Amino acid sequence: MSVVLQVDGLHKAFGGVQAVEDVSFAVSAGELLALIGPNGAGKSTCFNMLNGQLAADSGVVRLEGRDVLGQSPRAIWRMGVGRTFQITATFSSLSVRENVQMALYSHAGKLRSLLSRFGAELRTEADALLGQVGMLDQAGRPCGVLAYGDLKRVELAMALANQPRLLLMDEPTAGMAPRERVALMALAAGLARAQKIAVLFTEHDMDVVFSQADRIIVLDRGQLIAGGTPQEVRANPDVRAVYLGGTH
Repeated sequence: MSVVLQVDGLHKAFGGVQAVEDVSFAVSAGELLALIGPNGAGKSTCFNMLNGQLAADSGVVRLEGRDVLGQSPRAIWRMGVGRTFQITATFSSLSVRENVQMALYSHAGKLRSLLSRFGAELRTEADALLGQVGMLDQAGRPCGVLAYGDLKRVELAMALANQPRLLLMDEPTAGMAPRERVALMALAAGLARAQKIAVLFTEHDMDVVFSQADRIIVLDRGQLIAGGTPQEVRANPDVRAVYLGGTH
């Protein structure tokens, strides 16, 4: 499959600490790549550079051949990169549908024309996205009253509003019950594979990682120490020593 995200020689230091050092990897269309590692390994720093929230010291990041480094998060969103966050980023006073409409307005460049009411514009598109994540029956409810697992589904619908070629998911199942975690990532995986969206995700729940990822790369102290299929990574002695533990 075609490569969507290509990362080569990514570096970021904070003072004398190398947070990310010479990191290279690629993600193809329809592929789920998990980025794992212990706390402080550099996962969030790596994500924030890919999304434009943090400037890289050096390296190359290309989205379907287009240079991404140095672009603003908004510009990267418009280039076709969606993102979900560890803590859900929804507007609690707006309805489920209105939150998705907001994301659609942003993608269409119409936020400035949005006044006090959403009306019917982009309602059909919002409902289509909510149908994909199983939230259409709750479209009229305020996000502030939803269960946390349902909020994560709304956030996924919002991340799909720009028809992404690449989806970045930072700890997508954080705060969820074990059964909900697997269900959410299985949903995201199914959508990604059907729509040929490349997915890069970080996750602490190893059941989620090993059941859903096509490939896994492992960071430790800012450096990639392993990569491969879930089976290869599970058997890697370096990974077991620094992250998984000998009894996993």
